[in-house]
Amino acid sequence: MNGLGIIGWIVLGGLAGWVASMIAGTNARQGLLGNIIAGIIGAFVGGFIVSLFGGDGVTGFNLWSFLVALLGAVVVLFIWRAITGGRKTTV
Repeated sequence: MNGLGIIGWIVLGGLAGWVASMIAGTNARQGLLGNIIAGIIGAFVGGFIVSLFGGDGVTGFNLWSFLVALLGAVVVLFIWRAITGGRKTTV
C-alpha cells in the first residue's frame, strides 16, 4: 500500500476528503466517516488519473500524495453529487 499503513490511509483520506468536501460544497452533510471514505477512494481515483499522465500516485504520507488524493476526492464527490442529484445524503 505504498508505504502507508491503515492509520496513514485513514489520516490522509480524512484530510483529503475534508478539504474536497469543502470544495464540492458537501462538508455540512458529509461527516467524518464520509470524508474518510471519499478521501481513501479519492486517493485511488487520483492515483489512476495522475498515472494516465505519467505521474506517480500516492507515494507515502507527503504533500504530493495529499494533492493526488484531493484531486481524486473532488472528482469522486462531484460524481456522487451528479448521481444523487445533489440530495442531502451522506457518502
